[in-house]
Amino acid sequence: MSAQSSPILPALPEEAAAWLKHQANLIRLSAMTMTNHANLGHTGGDLSSSDLLCTVYLGGILRVDPQQPTWPQRDRFLMSKGHCSGAFYSVLSARGYFPRRQLGTFMDPLSMLNGHPDRNKLPGVEANTGPLGHGLPIAVGCALAARMRQEDWRTFVLTGDGELQEGSNWEAAMTAQHYGLDNLVVIVDRNRIQQGDFTEKTIRMDPLAEKWRAFGFAVEEMDGHDHAALLQRLRQLPFEAGKPSCLIANTTKGKGVSFAENKPAWHHGVPTLEQLEQAREELGVAREEMAGMEVAPWQV
Repeated sequence: MSAQSSPILPALPEEAAAWLKHQANLIRLSAMTMTNHANLGHTGGDLSSSDLLCTVYLGGILRVDPQQPTWPQRDRFLMSKGHCSGAFYSVLSARGYFPRRQLGTFMDPLSMLNGHPDRNKLPGVEANTGPLGHGLPIAVGCALAARMRQEDWRTFVLTGDGELQEGSNWEAAMTAQHYGLDNLVVIVDRNRIQQGDFTEKTIRMDPLAEKWRAFGFAVEEMDGHDHAALLQRLRQLPFEAGKPSCLIANTTKGKGVSFAENKPAWHHGVPTLEQLEQAREELGVAREEMAGMEVAPWQV
């Protein structure tokens, strides 16, 4: 099964990585602009997960067709950390699921871009998420369904690290290893900050990789902002035949924006217009690249 309507990456690995890095920075600024528009959102997690989302969606990892969002043989992607919807919506738009101008309606009355993703409103959303700890259980159900149907599509799920404090994740992990679901890929956005404080000060998670291994997963750890490494590893799924895969992506909360990096307050911080301009400069995004969102201050 081949990718459908996939973006064409530059041929050289270093050029592909540079292109994905810039796309991720566009996603970052888009998400921050949306948060500013709504005066609400989860900026820190949007910024930490942008590289992961761009690699999966724009790097040709996911086999999907935005023109046929319910294509039966598509890979499924579950955004378990559904509160980081700004980055998720931005990458769905970049992948061609809906026009970019709709991003400017984020959280508006009657908008299809709710604070948390709604599969009944937006193409490309596989399940309603937001209540933490539910994405992985749904993903396990999807992967098991593919196994029962003897179909070869895969299921990916992006979780936050704070939500791994929810016991439902570990019940799902036990089920995944019991059935040997090597068509399941868990990606953990390990930014080490949750609402209110650092994860290790709230409920200690380390050694996180050993926990996943103890639950029967094949585990890889890497820099979650290294596009070249992410591409190389995610093109080699499953990590081990007969086992579900877990990629622990070490990231920085608020990545790429100096005033937000590694600061718990930016879990749900809202940028001012002045901060948006600073972020644009730090991320290396031209104003013209943000045209079409129809939300200040990027109207050109």
